Amino acid sequence: MRGQDMHSPPHLGISGRIAAYFQGAQITPLLALVAFLLGFFAVLVTPREEEPQIDVTMANVIVPWPGASARDVEAMVASPGEQVLSQMAGVEHVMSVSRTGVAVITVQFKVGVPRQTALVRLYDAVGANADWLPPGLGVGQPIIKPKGVDDVPVVALTLHSARPETGAFDLERVAHSIEAELKRVPGAREVKTLGGPGRAVRVEVDPARLAASGLTLHELRGALQSANLGLPLGEVLAGNQAIAVQTGPFLQSRQDVAELVLASRAGKPVYLREVATVRDGPPPPARYVWYGAVEHADGQSRLTEQPAVTLAVTKKPGENAIDVADAVMRRVGELQGTVIPSDVQVSETRNYGATANDKAMTLIKKLLFATLSVVALVFFALGRREAAIVGTAVILTLTVTLFASWAWGFTLNRVSLFALIFSIGILVDDAIVVVENIHRHRAHHPERSLREIIPGAVDEVGGPTILATLTVIAALLPMAFVSGLMGPYMSPIPINASMGMLLSLAIAFTVTPWLSRIWMKGGAGDTKAADAGHGLAGRLAPLFRRVFAPLLATRSGRRNRRLLAAAVAGLIALSLLLPVLGLVVLKMLPFDNKSEFQVVVDMPAGTPLEKTAATLRALGAHLATVPEVTNYQAYAGTAAPINFNGLVRQYELRAGGEVGDLQVNLVDKSQRHEQSHAIAMRVRPELAAIGARFGANVKVVEVPPGPPVLAPIVAEIYGPDAAGRRAVAKAVRGVFEATPGVVDVDDSSIARAPETVLLVDRSKAAQLGVTQQAIASTLRMGLAGDAATYLHDASRTAVPVSIQLPPEMQGGLDALLQLTVRAQSGALVPIRELVQVSDTEREQPAHHKDLLPVVYVTGDMAAPPTDSPLYGMFQMRGPLSEIKGPDGGPLAETFIRQPSSPYAGYALKWDGEWQITYETFRDMGAAYAVGLILIYLLVVAHFGSYLTPLIIMAPIPLTIIGVMPGHALLHAQFTATSMIGMIALAGIIVRNSILLVDFIKLQLAQGTPFRRAIVASAITRAQPILLTGLAAMIGALFILDDPIFNGLAISLIFGILVSTVLTLVVIPLLYYVAYRGRHDAPAADDASIPVHANHS
Repeated sequence: MRGQDMHSPPHLGISGRIAAYFQGAQITPLLALVAFLLGFFAVLVTPREEEPQIDVTMANVIVPWPGASARDVEAMVASPGEQVLSQMAGVEHVMSVSRTGVAVITVQFKVGVPRQTALVRLYDAVGANADWLPPGLGVGQPIIKPKGVDDVPVVALTLHSARPETGAFDLERVAHSIEAELKRVPGAREVKTLGGPGRAVRVEVDPARLAASGLTLHELRGALQSANLGLPLGEVLAGNQAIAVQTGPFLQSRQDVAELVLASRAGKPVYLREVATVRDGPPPPARYVWYGAVEHADGQSRLTEQPAVTLAVTKKPGENAIDVADAVMRRVGELQGTVIPSDVQVSETRNYGATANDKAMTLIKKLLFATLSVVALVFFALGRREAAIVGTAVILTLTVTLFASWAWGFTLNRVSLFALIFSIGILVDDAIVVVENIHRHRAHHPERSLREIIPGAVDEVGGPTILATLTVIAALLPMAFVSGLMGPYMSPIPINASMGMLLSLAIAFTVTPWLSRIWMKGGAGDTKAADAGHGLAGRLAPLFRRVFAPLLATRSGRRNRRLLAAAVAGLIALSLLLPVLGLVVLKMLPFDNKSEFQVVVDMPAGTPLEKTAATLRALGAHLATVPEVTNYQAYAGTAAPINFNGLVRQYELRAGGEVGDLQVNLVDKSQRHEQSHAIAMRVRPELAAIGARFGANVKVVEVPPGPPVLAPIVAEIYGPDAAGRRAVAKAVRGVFEATPGVVDVDDSSIARAPETVLLVDRSKAAQLGVTQQAIASTLRMGLAGDAATYLHDASRTAVPVSIQLPPEMQGGLDALLQLTVRAQSGALVPIRELVQVSDTEREQPAHHKDLLPVVYVTGDMAAPPTDSPLYGMFQMRGPLSEIKGPDGGPLAETFIRQPSSPYAGYALKWDGEWQITYETFRDMGAAYAVGLILIYLLVVAHFGSYLTPLIIMAPIPLTIIGVMPGHALLHAQFTATSMIGMIALAGIIVRNSILLVDFIKLQLAQGTPFRRAIVASAITRAQPILLTGLAAMIGALFILDDPIFNGLAISLIFGILVSTVLTLVVIPLLYYVAYRGRHDAPAADDASIPVHANHS
């Protein structure tokens, strides 16, 4: 190929040889075109989402045991079950809660265990150990309910109507019709209706008329079941044909049920309608859902509340959320006026597809702006042709990195795109260094052709560029091994940036020389451009000579260098003091600016549904006055569609009269000044005050920016005795409530609530020949109701025929105890004669975590500017240390693991955001250390010295001088993303050091005097170092306005700004101090350092 025909020195290194081949190879432009097309393809096919999908596989094993006490459930079902399930490999936690009649055992697998593998293990463990539940115990079959990230609905549609006569019952029937249509949407998985009352045929029994007819509830139930039975009987052969025969009919309507004959008395039939009222429609309400639309005009707010139901749509794993959400909305549009009546409105109350697309498009625009800004920088520094070359190299690097990211399995989300934006400044480095060096060589050797210049120019910076690229990768890549929930959340940053670095290196050595050969040809404009670098070196030379002269002076140099070292050490110490003094706040991740938050309401146990609904209405009325609120959905007695937070906190299990949710939607962030976190903080005090009036515990729950936890602040109380644990938990809760800034305080026990126990007189019952089972099942039928059978009316959902006392008779026990059972003699015996009424209290739920009984105390932190849970937690440690356990001993405190001996006394273990913060910063600290070791090894391998790498790595601590004051200056929290910035800085700063040291060695090899070489390195390498530093800072500028990733931007901008300036002085000085004995000639005249000691 033509690339072989070159006038270049024979001793070229690998980079020079690659450049020499590709600068004239015909394949080079084709490779560039393929790289561009691959990126274009990747943008089209990569699924987009707002956040990375952290696949946490969880599963609930629900074991019903009707009638059993919570203590029996805990001892005989939950504890053995936990032991069985904790045997599995890859389990992070096994937790359980035991309540009267049911145990819920939750298995949380480690992050990274594939869902399918986890569930196979779980089913295997439950099946293989089925004997942990004795068959005669009365325990139901365990129900396994797996939960994963794909169980979070991507779209929620709320159906409501302005017509007063259209209630939840009618809306639910419309929703069921829509369900089937939405399930046909490609990529849609589960479509579920939340909040509808359901439909039942209610047989409301009159106990007096039933007794007068000589019947019991059991006989009524038997009559319904036997009347609703049909069987295929076979076939008869007649007239040379087989005719199928079967019995019937089934019960098909309310009328069929009402006309059922139960018995014959005195020759007359007793119809069911004579002993009960039969109704077809919604059962007594167990939940209420309504939609609150808020209109703001002329400083006034108008709230309209309408009954509603919500359709929640989840997507299949691996599907593009945007495509699924768009297809769902299109299908709903098609159904308007046909399946959806014209008077029913469908409000889009969640669309994670739209938010993901919005975020992805915004970030892609930022990526383009960052690229253009970097190209503009090169244009001003080196000239238009050089800018075009660097711009092309950056675009090709980005496109091929996007393809590599898709091939790796990443989606286009905020983290993977931020990785590329923050990488822009680093990716451009290779191209800038190569182009700048070709540009410089051209200025010094105008007589030589570009084909001759390029291989040597590339080769000169090739070694240090490869090394510098590998050092940045060595700094970043260990972060990919961060464990826990933060691992997969942050992994796109090190992996995408590392892939980008390698690809940018390949492009810098292949495409860049080819473009340079073609585009950097001579011309009037280029002569001026060629002088630009020369001019910068010329302008910087006097400055550097003034800086270095006193530091390299023969007599006073040592003292001046010591003063500089003391000043730098002092600045580092001051920077480290900023977090200690509270001027820089440490937090895991700051809150994002979302357009939603949730208000979770817990009423005292035993609160009727209507009171919970009244509380929600009062809270909704206040939210309507908040100018940023556009609508909300209220859920009383049930849970709102879960988000990722709700998935981990098990919100979908919330049901019953005492629970409620408000899902609050805000106007788009472009239409409001405040961030969602500030709005949530603003409304919290008033909402808490309204809740307190109703006796409710109100929590304002925001979508977490990273991994969700049970609560931001969690204290787990362990100890030998259940009553003791609860007593300690109450004392701990008191400390939480008394601590300023700690809000949303709650614990896992329930408030005291009355309970009535009907004790069967077994002796009397046995004498009459009545079983305890007959009495218990009759009482349950009367009060809770019993689905005796189901209608066969071709409904979408099965319609139960339910036997129950009328609602008006359920206000007390009189009507219930009036019900009768049949004695052995045939007589009817009122249940009143067979039971005693005993009043007691509801049992407390029993919680276990990792095989130990526990009580949770939870809270959140809302005290700007330190709204980091860590500060609240450490603030409470003093008062908590004064708490004494019921045994008189002190309350032990652990931070990382459960107490080793929970039976020796009472202990508190901190959990929540603290645990994830500790694990993340521990792993990132370890990754930082591994990165530094790898950098050291790489530099030792390159320079063949143990001392030179230490000089090169010396500026790493200098980054702190920029990072910490930068955070303090902008009042920003130091977060996990700030730590990522610091880790990346290690690689970037070392890269600059390598360029300087490599140039000093190059100068010395050419016979330049030592002190002159020291100053020349700073003068000559200042331009590429300042250019690459500015490029990285410009890339980071575009991240500065993101609430979560601004920590990364601040670290990069201020870290690079300070450490780059200091590196240009500190590295040559350190090299001078380390090697002056070997190289320095005392007679050297400091003033003799020429401006242009940079010829190579």
